[in-house]
Amino acid sequence: MNRTEEIKKLDSTLKWDVVVVGGGATGLGVAVDAATRGFRVLLLERDDFAKGTSSRSTKLVHGGVRYLQQGDVMLVLEALRERGRMKRNAPHLVKDQAFVISNYSYWENILYFCGLTLYDFLSFGFGYGRSRFIGKKTVEHYLPTVSTKGLKGGIVYHDGQFDDARMAINLAQTAIENGATVLNYAEVTAITHDSDGKINGVDFVDKETGRTYHAASRVVINAAGIFVDSIFRMDEPEKRDMVRPSQGVHLVLDRRFLQSDYAIMVPKTSDGRVLFAVPWHEKVVIGTTDTPRDRPESEPKYLEKEVDFILQTASRYMNPAPTRADVEAVFTGQRPLAAPQGEGKSTKELSRSHKIIVSDHGLLTITGGKWTSYRKMAEDTIDKAIHLGMLESRKCVTRSFRIHGWREHPNLHDHRYVYGSDEEAIRLLEAQNPDLQARLSDKYDYRISEVVWAVRNEMARTVEDVLARRVRLLFLDAKEAIAVAPTVAGILAHELNKDEAWKEEQIKAFNQVAAKYVIDIPREPKP
Repeated sequence: MNRTEEIKKLDSTLKWDVVVVGGGATGLGVAVDAATRGFRVLLLERDDFAKGTSSRSTKLVHGGVRYLQQGDVMLVLEALRERGRMKRNAPHLVKDQAFVISNYSYWENILYFCGLTLYDFLSFGFGYGRSRFIGKKTVEHYLPTVSTKGLKGGIVYHDGQFDDARMAINLAQTAIENGATVLNYAEVTAITHDSDGKINGVDFVDKETGRTYHAASRVVINAAGIFVDSIFRMDEPEKRDMVRPSQGVHLVLDRRFLQSDYAIMVPKTSDGRVLFAVPWHEKVVIGTTDTPRDRPESEPKYLEKEVDFILQTASRYMNPAPTRADVEAVFTGQRPLAAPQGEGKSTKELSRSHKIIVSDHGLLTITGGKWTSYRKMAEDTIDKAIHLGMLESRKCVTRSFRIHGWREHPNLHDHRYVYGSDEEAIRLLEAQNPDLQARLSDKYDYRISEVVWAVRNEMARTVEDVLARRVRLLFLDAKEAIAVAPTVAGILAHELNKDEAWKEEQIKAFNQVAAKYVIDIPREPKP
């Protein structure tokens, strides 16, 4: 996965079968699906892979308990099947996660047990574990920090947990290994049409060199996430917005606020939504919110009311209650939901299922969905192109296709388990140059070798690429990420043959982004 080699492939391909616009979960899934069917595929991502929503999820591979609560059984059934396939295809990244629902009335015990029993039934053949009722003492044992006042017992159920950005990188590697050309920092500037008005390709620019390209293609697929409307308008300038962004915020706390391998699931918060507290990379991720926004943003910032809501809700289920001072990182993502047709619809009422829209000129747009269903979304998209006669019929093979890095039974106590089968190659780098074993930080076990690996083999181009989406430190401890940024910038400058001015600009750019991951703590008024 070398960007220079990928650029060279552009000049040797006269026409592509499929051009995918967008390098998040959906676009990468489409690229893998099309490439493994034998089509010539080009994927173009404006920024870095999973730069937006796809790196800012709740880190869950799940069927969607709340969708079952809303009666959307078919959506849950599809997601549960995909949940099982995701674990089977990427066991180095997807693991079983047991959740505890703490109940404070006997009626809740009965209600949630019945609902989760149905959840288990729907996942038949793709399950992670069976749900069961547990008594008050067992809840206290599983969740040492749980609030015990009025506690009547609880329910244990199972879903999956994963590292989203690492999954995206592995999908990019998988696509390349199967013949696709995949580029980050390649911005589509226009969709082109033939004399009959049908789409015949895209124009794009390599943001690193400024060089412009035309990619002729039989099919163009718009998988730009929250930015699908901007791509759609390159085809139909007068098109109304299809997507309404909904913002989700997550707080990251020290593991002491959970002290357990079990996650907390709050099925109904004060505003009718759900809240999760999930162990992740020796931290606890708490979220999320669901706040409508007027427009999509590349770097959205949390709202004060969102942070307050999460902390207030968490305080009812954690003892001691976390405060702003305890938040080590805050990350904010925006989901692409179907734009409401009428007034008064809240984001929690908008559809989470995916949709494929075909324009009059032949642009295929895939939107909606979630990480768990990325593979099915991709399969449906390529099947749609085949159904429309844009591509010849070829069978989808991704239902049981191993993702790059595939390794069973990883050592979850070593943070490098996310590299899967690549872990040995990183250790070989260290054996060849022991200096690469040095740690980036005294607080965390990330090594210089991982930065070098990210540049040479995972197409990392910036400090943010490394610290946000390759080693995840920005998502775990924002202040520590800022502290190690100069070291990472120096390594990148050496690997990419950049000068001191580039290095300083990288540090400055990263600090601007990282500032949005640091929680604001109001100062006490002076007496």
